[in-house]
Amino acid sequence: MSVVMARGVLYVHSAPTALCPHVEWAVGSVLDRRIDMEWTPQPAAPGMLRCELSWVGSQGSGAQLASALRGWAHLRYEVTEEQSAGADGGRWSHTPELGIFHATTDVHGNIMVTEDRIRYAYEAGAGDPAAVYHELSLALGESWDEELEPFRHAAEGAPVRWLHQVG
Repeated sequence: MSVVMARGVLYVHSAPTALCPHVEWAVGSVLDRRIDMEWTPQPAAPGMLRCELSWVGSQGSGAQLASALRGWAHLRYEVTEEQSAGADGGRWSHTPELGIFHATTDVHGNIMVTEDRIRYAYEAGAGDPAAVYHELSLALGESWDEELEPFRHAAEGAPVRWLHQVG
């Protein structure tokens, strides 16, 4: 039985210096290899560091990475996993204030909202457009995007390190 491989990117938007080695250890544990990340200052949060890591691992590694990092104080991150054979793509976003958000993504990285979730938004809205809007906003993870956007922009031009598995 062959292992289906997947790829994605881990964006650590902000982490305290003392937490960085623990992040590397957690990521390495999931990807089953030693990880040395290139940390740079995060201009959106003075005193914090940021990094980006392109990864390759077994299918489902994105969820494992998100779980391994969730709940750590002051850690903001996003994990993406591209679609692979037999599996949709995914995006996990985490902030200390909001916790973790997960969405299924298409081949272009767009969030896919299921029919059931849309029906729930209509039903929960009970004819109130503001309530429907609120439910769809939750389904799209807009609160996470709003909180993470300043950290994303602060990273423009930052180096990305690519990890590839050989063999």
